Amino acid sequence: MKKLINEVDDVVTEQLEGMAAAHPDLLKVNYDPNYVYRADAPVAGKVAIVSGGGSGHEPMHGGFVGMGMLDGACPGEVFTSPTPDQMYECAAKVDSGTGVLFIVKNYTGDVMNFEMAAEMANTEGIKVQNILIDDDVAVKDSLYTAGRRGVGVTVLAEKIVGAAAEAGYDLDQCADLCRKVNMNGRSMGMAITSCIVPAAGKPTFDLPDDEMEIGIGIHGEPGQVREKMATADEITERMTLEILNDGAYSRTVREFDRENGEWVDVELIDPVFEEGDKVIAFVNSMGGTPVSELYAVYGKLDAVCKDFGVEIVRNLIGPYITSLEMQGMSITLLKADDEILKFWDAPVNTPGLRWGV
Repeated sequence: MKKLINEVDDVVTEQLEGMAAAHPDLLKVNYDPNYVYRADAPVAGKVAIVSGGGSGHEPMHGGFVGMGMLDGACPGEVFTSPTPDQMYECAAKVDSGTGVLFIVKNYTGDVMNFEMAAEMANTEGIKVQNILIDDDVAVKDSLYTAGRRGVGVTVLAEKIVGAAAEAGYDLDQCADLCRKVNMNGRSMGMAITSCIVPAAGKPTFDLPDDEMEIGIGIHGEPGQVREKMATADEITERMTLEILNDGAYSRTVREFDRENGEWVDVELIDPVFEEGDKVIAFVNSMGGTPVSELYAVYGKLDAVCKDFGVEIVRNLIGPYITSLEMQGMSITLLKADDEILKFWDAPVNTPGLRWGV
């Protein structure tokens, strides 16, 4: 294992210290428990948007803390869910009295711990809601997950809902918008190499030089199939068509009934992509794939979408939800209406995403 680290046990703490030193105008870091929060938090009259998950996916989530995106982020150890006390204390720090929305990727540990944190916050008088992100079309059930995994749509939701909160949306409006973004977005990933978790010191899985894995998760979870390496065009067309042709996905999720202080089941059915749809396209590096190769992917993605009758009206290309140094990429498509585009275009100022300022 060759990495730019000191002691394995200090990896996350030292990364947080570096982030705080680099961006003192945007964010601050609390230690024990660890969480990142806006330098100007709490923002008066504004719903706070909080997310989190295991470290190793940077810039998600801590790199998206700042104006127009997240108010707080809770980093766990590498590929390990943060704890409920991190989430609760972060929520308490950034809450202005108007409530906190937890954006939760669908991994068993994240879901369980954010639910516990929501109950703790509610007990202390903090208005809270949890919205699940489950956009990975590759597999229904996987390691760490019941149902589809939460991947690329997480970044888009954090940007769009963060802008809505900045514009004055209340907690229920933010939750409704986040739910809509999740239901209208789909993603799929692939890998051509493994990654190395520092504490393990060896590759998470073995992948021969002439093979690839389609449908892999952001922690190296198994995908759909492992087969011989193909060209960028072949891989991109295959993944894009799988996203575009995905059926109306239905499932039951849990959301918090604040009035009664209990969890309720909510049935969701994702709409399908149709000719004439406008979409935001997100081509993401898993960490080790250079942007130059992502542009080759985007070129083919654009062509496949045009053939399908779908128009890409906005795009995001780069390493925004990574898997340490894994070589690979993911594609996310989000059906976009006027509300979604308005908040996508709104100003944002974070270490990992910045425009309009």
